[in-house]
Amino acid sequence: MKTATEARPSLLVSVLRAPETLIPEWLIALVCRLGVAAVFLLSARTKVEGLITLKPETFALFTYEYNVPLLPPEIAAYLTTYAEHAFSILLILGLLTRVSAAGLIVMTLVIQVFVYPDAWPTHLTWAGPMLYLLARGGGALSVDRALKLP
Repeated sequence: MKTATEARPSLLVSVLRAPETLIPEWLIALVCRLGVAAVFLLSARTKVEGLITLKPETFALFTYEYNVPLLPPEIAAYLTTYAEHAFSILLILGLLTRVSAAGLIVMTLVIQVFVYPDAWPTHLTWAGPMLYLLARGGGALSVDRALKLP
């Protein structure tokens, strides 16, 4: 018969391991997909009017504030805005999840290095879920899974 002190570690271990069985991977993937998609889609929507027409302010933003040295501001504005829309929508659907996560990781790295180098805590909060999605995919509740895509 176990004493009370012998039973306690077993109970503690059981309590600490409970989330492993209670939280399904598809839910973790879904929350990661929707969380990251929300950040980038909301950002994309501030750059456009109507469906997807870039605002004049967007070009000014890319000329004076974002000013990435790799691309001319006009090309960067279009490329970034369209990529934010496309990758976000793909993540919501769970379609080409790994490709979308990789694209947004690259975008986050560019923002970190060239635009807001002091914002690394924010960028890490974006990178965490994206790295999960890159490594594990969109989960069971995704179009990727339905299409049997890796």
